[in-house]
Amino acid sequence: MATYQTTLLGREEIAAWTMAFHLAKPPGFTFKAGQAIDVVLGDQASIDDGNARHTFSIVTAPHEDKLTIATRMRDTPFKNRLKDLPDGAAIGIDGPSGSLLLHNRHERAAVMIAGGIGITPFVSILRQTASDPQLRDLVLLYSNHRPEDAAYLAELQALERSNAHFRLVATMTRMGNSSEPWAGATGTIDAKLLGQISAELAAPIYYLAGPPAMVAAMRQTLNDAGVDDDDLRSEEFYGY
Repeated sequence: MATYQTTLLGREEIAAWTMAFHLAKPPGFTFKAGQAIDVVLGDQASIDDGNARHTFSIVTAPHEDKLTIATRMRDTPFKNRLKDLPDGAAIGIDGPSGSLLLHNRHERAAVMIAGGIGITPFVSILRQTASDPQLRDLVLLYSNHRPEDAAYLAELQALERSNAHFRLVATMTRMGNSSEPWAGATGTIDAKLLGQISAELAAPIYYLAGPPAMVAAMRQTLNDAGVDDDDLRSEEFYGY
């Protein structure tokens, strides 16, 4: 991976306890939708103790003129340091890395399954396909506890309205704790839902992103349904 220097342009809250950080795009930096970067903060001592480096999927699409990352704001040394950075602060990035890339065979559908902040690589992919339309069926299954936890939900709903080849299935698992209304699906992404989605698609390839336990459970469910590992691609989000 190459190393670049950039600056923090700003930040915004995009869901409950979830922030997006916007970075200047360094000259010469290129990536593919679905890839990630390592964000490096602090001095060499903090880098060596493991508290100054974290991997984030890139939210922005390759054609955009900035880099955005998004994360749940937990009480960790790295995230506290990131939260306290002033706009204009210098940041190091290493990358790009990762292989959660959309396949090239347009006749095969793509089923993306995201848990929580695992949505970030899929936002990049869907923004890219919106700017470069391809005749490919895309389905996103997006699971959150509550609507207020669902980062980029409004944008994804707008993308669905503008793309006849994209279907969004968002589901909430803890509506009893929500203060917002929700007329969509509830419950977990299970074998029944996956079967209903897959039955309507041509030879889908599955993409999984989210907490390790969620990714492992989805992989097992798909394997049990007869999906071969060659048709499964995944990215596990640790410490988010």
